[in-house]
Amino acid sequence: MIRHLQGVLRHTLLRLSGPPDLARLDRVPDRIVWPLERDGVELSQRLLDLNAADPVHELGSLLGTRIWLVTGWQEARQVLSDPTSWSTDIRPYLGRRAADEVGGLGFTDPPDHTRLRRLLTPEFTRHRLRRVEESLQQIVATQLDAISERTDADGVVDLVETFAFPVPFLMICELLGLPDRDRETFRGLGQARFGVDEGGVGTFGAISSSREFLKEATARQRHEPGPGLIGQLIREHGSEITDLELAGLADGVFTGGMETSAGMLALGTGLLLQRRDLWQRLPDDAALVEPLVEELLRHLSVVQVAFPRFARSNVLVGERQVRVGDVVLVSLPAADHDAVFGTAPRELDPMRGGPAHLAFGHGLHRCVGAELGRLELRTAYPALARRFPKMQLSGDDPGYRARSLVFGVDRLPVRPNG
Repeated sequence: MIRHLQGVLRHTLLRLSGPPDLARLDRVPDRIVWPLERDGVELSQRLLDLNAADPVHELGSLLGTRIWLVTGWQEARQVLSDPTSWSTDIRPYLGRRAADEVGGLGFTDPPDHTRLRRLLTPEFTRHRLRRVEESLQQIVATQLDAISERTDADGVVDLVETFAFPVPFLMICELLGLPDRDRETFRGLGQARFGVDEGGVGTFGAISSSREFLKEATARQRHEPGPGLIGQLIREHGSEITDLELAGLADGVFTGGMETSAGMLALGTGLLLQRRDLWQRLPDDAALVEPLVEELLRHLSVVQVAFPRFARSNVLVGERQVRVGDVVLVSLPAADHDAVFGTAPRELDPMRGGPAHLAFGHGLHRCVGAELGRLELRTAYPALARRFPKMQLSGDDPGYRARSLVFGVDRLPVRPNG
């Protein structure tokens, strides 16, 4: 009873004083962001050890708010599947100006989330995505040519610049229906939003810039709907959705489908080039492709943290009591390396089987573009291995991103012809 009263009192004080304005935060302390660190492509041993010992761990406090890290697979599923106990609406924590620029599916609760997701989900079913398969194959073929054309005199080319980035970027532009004149501006808006070194100032500033650009693109299509997703949503649901909401959905498609797929294409290729047995089977073994893609998604889990969950009430997570107003961060890579995946979850084993990975999240906020991401990977990996069967890593250091919410590399030097 006393603990319940303490929770109610804390929630009341929070409403009276207002939550902290995270958009003003210029740096996130190390005690909060260390779980984003990796050992090259692998998870840090510190994170793996924590998962084994304390799958629901108190990281500390930030601006007076207690922060928890969930690393266990079972505990992660519990949090991600429970929209009643948790909110993902971050707007009260951003101040009036920043809150006006944030929305979309990720930071929205029901009933708004339900309404918006209902508009978007039909566009990302396997059946509906068949309409983009030909475009995707053309994009992949063009970028395979770019690898050959841009290989330097030493036989080295950057796979990120020529393939891993442009394939999902061009696919997202095609899907959204962005005209060529907008694409170069759009290109520069992605990566900055995922770094945490500049805290809320950098991240939410990047989100605001991206949202403003898409809001302008959406407003233009109100009068002249284009052939892509934005135009289609306007034609079918124009009266049901505002320009800000539509820009938020488009931004979510961009966020969920651009840097994530680029990271998977680069990092996944890097891993496969070290597993020549799998690389050599990829072009002709159709039965291998789907389980291998799922295992790469699990093993890499490039989205490092699910959308933050804000406790609506006191709730028991695992064996820990989380109080109303606390924030829970779910580490998807740690959950996907839990013991539920067997005795050697750090090994790449496409025949592993077992429970479903959480690379796309879980529950209400599971990535709506998951099938598009899978389609890109199932198309791109075999095509790359078929065109360049002798491809090897060059031995130069990849540019692993430090402390990024979406893990990836800035470059991946390879020798396409061995």
